[in-house]
Amino acid sequence: MAQPEQKEDENVADLDRVLVLAGGMSPEHEVSVRSGRRVAESLRRLDVEAQVADADAQLLATLATDPPQAVFPVLHGASGEDGAIREILELNNIPYVGAPPQACRVAFAKPTAKSLVAEHGIATPRGVTLPKSAFHDLGAPALLDRIVGALGTPLFVKPDQGGSAFGATPVDSVESLSAALVSCFAYSDSALIEERVQGTEIAVGVVDLGEGPSALPPVEIVPDGGVYDYAARYTPGRTEFFSPARISTEAFQAATRTALTAHRALGLRDISRTDLIVDSAGSVRFLEVNVAPGMTETSTFPQAVAAAELDFAVVCRELAHRASQRLRG
Repeated sequence: MAQPEQKEDENVADLDRVLVLAGGMSPEHEVSVRSGRRVAESLRRLDVEAQVADADAQLLATLATDPPQAVFPVLHGASGEDGAIREILELNNIPYVGAPPQACRVAFAKPTAKSLVAEHGIATPRGVTLPKSAFHDLGAPALLDRIVGALGTPLFVKPDQGGSAFGATPVDSVESLSAALVSCFAYSDSALIEERVQGTEIAVGVVDLGEGPSALPPVEIVPDGGVYDYAARYTPGRTEFFSPARISTEAFQAATRTALTAHRALGLRDISRTDLIVDSAGSVRFLEVNVAPGMTETSTFPQAVAAAELDFAVVCRELAHRASQRLRG
């Protein structure tokens, strides 16, 4: 599959002020700060003035009195990826990198995104989404037994919204399912409970540098403890990454097609990252999609950019430049 091309564009010289939004109030605050710092430093390396700001009480004043040419949001979790901050940017006629608000809302709701991509022929794990109230009202023991009876084990439990593996837990028995739901409900009022597909976990980034969305090489994820949790994601040395992934040519092509299909089906723009599992038969299953991929030193998106032989700083600049060219209202 064709990789995105990085072109030298004389017009990028007119990009000199970008506001990188990082931080936020979600549990993913620290990851967002690290992502924002890396994006800003990369832009500065190319002589682009990059200011880092949080989505706080000062933001509206900054946008009104000193509007940037473009905003590069790297806010993770609620408000950063649920479309809210992008609605604010559109209210202020500020162009930004990434998907528009409605697409963010759809992608952020994992069960909704899963249903939509399934309608486009993408395979997903079997699962159910249930609110905390269902376990209280119907009786947790009987409901837990019914879930395991329908889906079997092993399972995987995660909040219906959010990222960075907060509240996400692998489950091997009905007894451990109860504890996993307690952890999940600390981050969301609804849980997505899925069959746990055994196989190779990969992440596929998608980027649009002006020629339409292109898939980056899949990145294989091998956490040392077997579970790609928060610590495994963001602690250097806790996870081994292979980019490109060590999968068959057929699985490689299927994974990139799946990521591109998900990107288009959900109405995403500029960048995204799709998380997938390749099972022992080489079949690809969709897990979820992220509209603001992590940009830290251990994040898969920058690794995929490098595997595609692209310069991460130039990719950031081109994304910001393309955003700055979008017509303001």
